[in-house]
Amino acid sequence: MRPEELGKSYDEIAEDWLAPSLQSDGIPQFERAIRFAGSHGYALDIGCGCSGRFYDLLVGHGFQVEGVDVSARMVELSHQRRPKFSVQLADICKWELPRKYDFIAAWDSTWHVPLAKQESLLQKICAGLTPGGVLIFTTGGVNGSVEETNTHMGPPVHYGIPGIPRTLELLTMFGCVCRHLEYDQLPERHVYVIAQKL
Repeated sequence: MRPEELGKSYDEIAEDWLAPSLQSDGIPQFERAIRFAGSHGYALDIGCGCSGRFYDLLVGHGFQVEGVDVSARMVELSHQRRPKFSVQLADICKWELPRKYDFIAAWDSTWHVPLAKQESLLQKICAGLTPGGVLIFTTGGVNGSVEETNTHMGPPVHYGIPGIPRTLELLTMFGCVCRHLEYDQLPERHVYVIAQKL
């Protein structure tokens, strides 16, 4: 699935992410990740969506937050709701990070990247962290690689998952250490990882 196709799929369901029931999703996990961060300078939210909940949280902790999303509708809604939030419409695989970040988040976002691009994307993200910088991201809680497109959310959405063993190997290769890994939605195989740049 090409990035522009994924963006159009998310355009169709962008407003769904404004539901009040979703506004606390991921907040406790972010709070845990923020506790590992020594510096609270720049933060990047990859696949930031439109709700602004992570923006508000990070700003409240003193971060200067930037975002990137592949959905034009998500970016439009984000600008409407948080005019001060600097959000770029871009494919994260092609977008050049403008700086190093003390905190990078990829909540339910980078797993939509094709499997063949997962390793280079993780390397790029890890390289974008300052020393001691923190990364929080989600992945599938599986042992081996998985790639599929499904319509569980309505429009077709693609997933590329390297698997937990390979993900942990890659974090080490790219100069990071895993600080926390948790299946936070059992019985669903939704996993979030907190890693830190050495």
